[in-house]
Amino acid sequence: MPSEENENTIPPNVIHFGHDAIPDEPVILAPNRLAAADISAVFAILPDRKWLFLVDDDRNLDAEVEDFLKQPGMETVNFSPSMSGNALDVFVDRIEQAKNEGTSLFFAPARASAHRASLMRGKPGPVKFLSQFNFPLVPLYIERPHELALAIEKPEGHCEAIYAFGEIVEESEDERFPHFLQNLIKGREEAFNREPLLESNLAYLLLRGLLKHGSTKKVIDGFDGSELPFGRILAASLALASYLKKETNRERVGIALPPGKGALIANLGVMFAGKVPVNLNFTASADAIKSSMKQAELDRYITADKFISKTPRFPWPPLNETILLERLIPKLKKSAVYWGLMSKVLPAPALAFAAGIKRKGGDREAVLLFTSGSSGDPKGVPLTHRNLIANVKQFGTRLDLGDNGSILGCLPLFHSLGCTVTLWFPVIEGVDLITYPSPLEVGTLAELIEKYKIMLLLATPTFLRGYLRKAKPEQLASITLPIVGAEKLPKSVAESFKDRFGIDVLEGYGLTETSPVTNVNLHDPEPAENGDEVVPSYRLGSVGQLLPGVAVRITDPASGDLLPLDQTGMIWFKAANVFTGYLKMPRKTEEVMNEGWFCTGDIGRVDDDGFLFIEGRLSRFSKIGGEMVPHEKVEQSINKVLGGDEDESVRKFAVVGIPDEQKGEALVLITTQPMNDQAMIELRYSLLELDLPALWIPRKAALVDEVPVLASGKLDIQACVEVARSRVKK
Repeated sequence: MPSEENENTIPPNVIHFGHDAIPDEPVILAPNRLAAADISAVFAILPDRKWLFLVDDDRNLDAEVEDFLKQPGMETVNFSPSMSGNALDVFVDRIEQAKNEGTSLFFAPARASAHRASLMRGKPGPVKFLSQFNFPLVPLYIERPHELALAIEKPEGHCEAIYAFGEIVEESEDERFPHFLQNLIKGREEAFNREPLLESNLAYLLLRGLLKHGSTKKVIDGFDGSELPFGRILAASLALASYLKKETNRERVGIALPPGKGALIANLGVMFAGKVPVNLNFTASADAIKSSMKQAELDRYITADKFISKTPRFPWPPLNETILLERLIPKLKKSAVYWGLMSKVLPAPALAFAAGIKRKGGDREAVLLFTSGSSGDPKGVPLTHRNLIANVKQFGTRLDLGDNGSILGCLPLFHSLGCTVTLWFPVIEGVDLITYPSPLEVGTLAELIEKYKIMLLLATPTFLRGYLRKAKPEQLASITLPIVGAEKLPKSVAESFKDRFGIDVLEGYGLTETSPVTNVNLHDPEPAENGDEVVPSYRLGSVGQLLPGVAVRITDPASGDLLPLDQTGMIWFKAANVFTGYLKMPRKTEEVMNEGWFCTGDIGRVDDDGFLFIEGRLSRFSKIGGEMVPHEKVEQSINKVLGGDEDESVRKFAVVGIPDEQKGEALVLITTQPMNDQAMIELRYSLLELDLPALWIPRKAALVDEVPVLASGKLDIQACVEVARSRVKK
């Protein structure tokens, strides 16, 4: 310990919590990162402890930490996770001596090359090694809030550091490292929740973004080639907001528009009016759309003449409830000029006051989306200002697009990823947005990517197959972040994309209820010249590591009992970006929420480096004879036997479960390929040769012209089940 003359005091600009639960007995303290200032802060937070520092021989310490540990009174002992024999015996004797003397152990993490705001600044080996010893293990998550800052935030608005002491992993616990990892992640979630920006109004942050980047960033409409700087978008949106305040007293306003400058202005206008935008899924059935309209209690709908003519199946409301944007905007010219002038002379707080935009939003509803209905009827998902700001902030830590960054916005805005990442994120962060009304026209999209040097591509594996067929390698040369989600990424698609375009596909994960992103793979950081180890950020087959502030737990699907993170089970999330419940559906909410934890309905596990692997969706499992049968694994085997190519854009097969009196459920093969009794028998023998359990093999098939899928490319499970029930004889 340093001398009394250098006694440490807790810095005034740090936050710390959880330390009161640490027992007086000796412990191992394992932080996720370490600087010299962190050691001083820990000494001040836990002032009455003696410490023995544990230094990994195989890795390089930060120079300032190394100098700090050379001070008089500081005790260190070196170790290696690979040590054995006499060296291990000597190390064990030393730490046992420390324990007997009442001295705690302080693990000193080494330098590492890692992305900002990473969970751990090193690989898990050293902590896994230390977790085997008979000490209570205390995770310490150290957050640097400036690493989470958005472009609109001021540096002086952040504290220097947050010290989150996690729940202790006792000596008696089995699977100690998975428990350590889970508790470290939970501490990270609690630290993130202390971000003051989360209490803001999303509309106010959008106004600040448009104002800050008004003359430097723009929206390019890829359909007609027009360009609008953020400043003009701001003026038009504020003019529309003034109109909407007079037009309706309802809380929510419907929007039925594809991605484009019109949809952006419509959403911003609704938000600036203090109302809630409801982007309607115009690809859904008429009944599903009518249900969404009724649930949302809408009486005004923003759309366009041309879009109405292109979507005759949409249950359009009466004309007096419809706001046709291309007719209205010219009438708002004077108002737009006024707001344009105001935005040039007023700072953001004054402009917001003049426009009636509140600065605080917090837990009030900001956006209403509806689930895709892949496994049931659409459910209303109200997302709060806190939810959406959190996800913009979280996703922002993963995207280092730089000053010249650009995003392709072609995903529908009723899709939560399209809404958060191609509406709110580029406006707040100041990123050029190139829009196009459909993700299906990949030939045109490839031309736009090449023309505007687009860096971020958001897609589903279904859409990615289109690029493999139609895009030339040089057209996608500017793409640095090809991120996919919504459905599982087949390994063959990932490999084909890398072979053709020379870049790894980055699979992510999220749900409407999580605003939506919770996980994403990234390219591994560049190795440092000094030989520091690289913390991995990419793992093929996973959906990536958790975003900052997202906590995870795994439970047994049958009993609900907690499982270690590395065991396969039901995935639950808790985070600032997790919604609080479905719209007017308390029973549905109770089914998925438990003390702030959200049940995803997906089955998976987390490895030692924090990568999440999705094994399947619970609705894509059948319980047959007491065994959980994964539909997707059965489909993969059937594809191998029947020649279905994962690279093809049209799905040929699907497996679903239907009720069965004897076994509880029976599997049915939905197929575009005729399958008579003899063909099913031959399929069965072929699958058995692939070592597929007999219980997993469908005995019946239902022939279809096309396997039902949703607009996002996801399998339409509800429609498939209906087909199976109607066409398969009991």
